[in-house]
Amino acid sequence: MGPRYLTQTIPPDLDNREAGWVLRNVMHLSGTVVRRIKWLEDGILLDGQRIIVRDRVHTGQVLSARLTVPERSSGVVPTEGPLDIIYEDADIVVINKAAGVLSHPGHGHYTDTVGNYLLYHLDQIGDPSDFHPVHRLDKGTTGLMVAAKHPHAQEVLRKALHTPEFRRVYLAVCEGIPEPASGTIDAPIGMAEGSILARCVRPDGQPSRTHYQVLQPGPRSLVQLELDSGRTHQIRVHMAHIGHPLVGDYLYGTAAPDLLDRPALHSWHLELNHPVSGEHLSFTAPLPEDMAALLPGIPLP
Repeated sequence: MGPRYLTQTIPPDLDNREAGWVLRNVMHLSGTVVRRIKWLEDGILLDGQRIIVRDRVHTGQVLSARLTVPERSSGVVPTEGPLDIIYEDADIVVINKAAGVLSHPGHGHYTDTVGNYLLYHLDQIGDPSDFHPVHRLDKGTTGLMVAAKHPHAQEVLRKALHTPEFRRVYLAVCEGIPEPASGTIDAPIGMAEGSILARCVRPDGQPSRTHYQVLQPGPRSLVQLELDSGRTHQIRVHMAHIGHPLVGDYLYGTAAPDLLDRPALHSWHLELNHPVSGEHLSFTAPLPEDMAALLPGIPLP
C-alpha cells in the first residue's frame, strides 16, 4: 500500500492559477499541510512532476498533493492488541473501543492503547499511515471513536467536532430518573479544588452544554446524550450535577464494583462527513454486555 494522494484535474476556470491557491482554496488543504508537503520530492506534483506552490497550473492538468507523510512522527509504538475496527479506508478508521483501554498513549501507558494497537494493525496490512486521533474517549468509556490516517483528515474532522457535520450520541445508565425527561444541562465546567483529575461545575469554568433524553426510566435509567462542547468528563460531571450520576462512577458518584467496574457510558452512534470525499457516514455500536446487564428485560436501542 503506497502513499495517499489527493488529486484535482484543473478545469477551465482555474487555468493559470498558482498551484498553492488551488491546493488551499479548491482542494481545501490548510497552510500547515501545504508547508509540510512542499519539501517532499512527491509532495506536490503536476502531471507527475514535482512543482512548487508558485508554479501555474493549466486546464486538463492533474495536480496531486501527498497526504500521508513518509515517516511516522507520532512516536506511538506499534503493539499487538485487541482492536474492533468498524470501518476503514485510506483516510480514517472508526473503532469500537473496549472498556479499560486508553485512546492514546500517556503517562504510564505507552504500549497498551488504541493508538498502539492501530499502528500494529496498519503494519500488518502494509499501510504506512500514522495515528492521528480526532477525539478521545475516557479509559472506562466504550464505543465509537475516529482516528485519521494523515494530518489533513485530522484537521478537517477536528474542525467539524461539535457541529452538525460530526454528530456523536452517547448512551448512559444513571442513578434514578432525571426530570424533566429531556432537557439541556448548561453549566460551566472547571477543575475541582485540590484535584488534578476531577472536574466540577463552577461559575468560572468553560462553557459546557449537554442535551439528554431519558429512554427507559427506572431505578437505573437509560439516557441518551449529545454534547455541544467536549470538556473532560463532561457527561459524568453534568449528570452528577443534576443529581443522577452514572452507575459505577467512582469519581462523581458511587463505586459499584458488584454492578460495573467503570462509569456506565457508551459512545453509541456516530455521524460524520468524510474528510476527503465529503460522503455522509453513519455508524452504530450496540450497548456492551456489562451495561445491558444493568437493564434486564428492557428493550435496548
